[in-house]
Amino acid sequence: MDAKAKALQAAGRPVISYAAGEPDFSTPAHIVEAASAAVLDPKNYRYTPAAGLPDLRAAIAAKTARDSGWAVDPAQVIVTNGGKQAVYQSFATLLDDGDEAILPAPYWTTYPEAVKLAGGVPVEVFAGADQDYLVTVEQLESVRTDRTKVLLFVSPSNPTGAVYSLEQTRAIGEWALEHGIWVIADEIYQNLVYDGVKAVSIVEAVPELASQCILVNGVAKTYAMTGWRLGWMVGPADAIKAASNLQSHLSSNVSNISQKAALEALTGPQDEVAVMRDAFDRRRTAIVAGLNAIDGIVCPTPQGAFYVYPDVTALMARLGIGTSLELADYILERAEVAVVPGEAFGPSGYLRLSYALGDEALAEGVARLQQLFAV
Repeated sequence: MDAKAKALQAAGRPVISYAAGEPDFSTPAHIVEAASAAVLDPKNYRYTPAAGLPDLRAAIAAKTARDSGWAVDPAQVIVTNGGKQAVYQSFATLLDDGDEAILPAPYWTTYPEAVKLAGGVPVEVFAGADQDYLVTVEQLESVRTDRTKVLLFVSPSNPTGAVYSLEQTRAIGEWALEHGIWVIADEIYQNLVYDGVKAVSIVEAVPELASQCILVNGVAKTYAMTGWRLGWMVGPADAIKAASNLQSHLSSNVSNISQKAALEALTGPQDEVAVMRDAFDRRRTAIVAGLNAIDGIVCPTPQGAFYVYPDVTALMARLGIGTSLELADYILERAEVAVVPGEAFGPSGYLRLSYALGDEALAEGVARLQQLFAV
């Protein structure tokens, strides 16, 4: 949908796109300046350790202790080419052919594909808007088998923005611990939370889980650095050693320039992070109110990330449209607004809209939707 929207924009159509999952802000200037300085340093023209620059791994370890409540050694960190490589490498490290990985749905579209690339079998567990998109221990237990190896835990969520409470996180962590199930926790949005909410790391909620947990994170979302391709994975020494061996053959080191930029992001001023988060919060309030004013749309208020995930089943019934994919095409053609259909993230009947776009564009897009679906 994002590609289709951009093609229409290039053709002169006034399309407003809620499809892209990246901040509309520029990378903060002090981070760009650090990268510019790194370009001029000949030390960065050579191979460096495959697992990452030592000073960056130390900074990531410090962030993990601060934000995830897990004191780790820098040797337990691998720097990757974006969070996506960290996701794939985590599954590839843990899964053997036929192992099952439980994926709470709605899920980011890459997760099941990464599981399959690693030889595993994705097992979906769906929680709808009536559950605020949060799965329960009972649901997880209902799909557990003797082949269950991994649980993916994502809070805040892409695509829903849902955040698990401390109590919910602890219950899920204790369940995984009891049954010897590894947890891969994608924490890429952990610093984008609202209303005083804290995205509690599952290993902070259940410290005993540290021997069977891998955390995935990166600078892309918090620091508006999606194109810099800098992520990481943190975990127990044996898993990280195996993943490091894999990365040494797969890609070697991440660009040294991006690593120096990430080091500045993590250790430098955080003022602009707060400014961006405040803007997302303002837009979140506006888009939720605007969508809920449309008959047939139910939009829970997300507590994290920068997405809303409205339930549009009633709207589809009112319009006689069979799938959310068809609804997304209908919206693009009739209102010149691009949204992502629920089929990309699990069952049909939902749409994902990113509010990481300008305030004016966001307001105009919502107004078009209200006009299109006016009763």
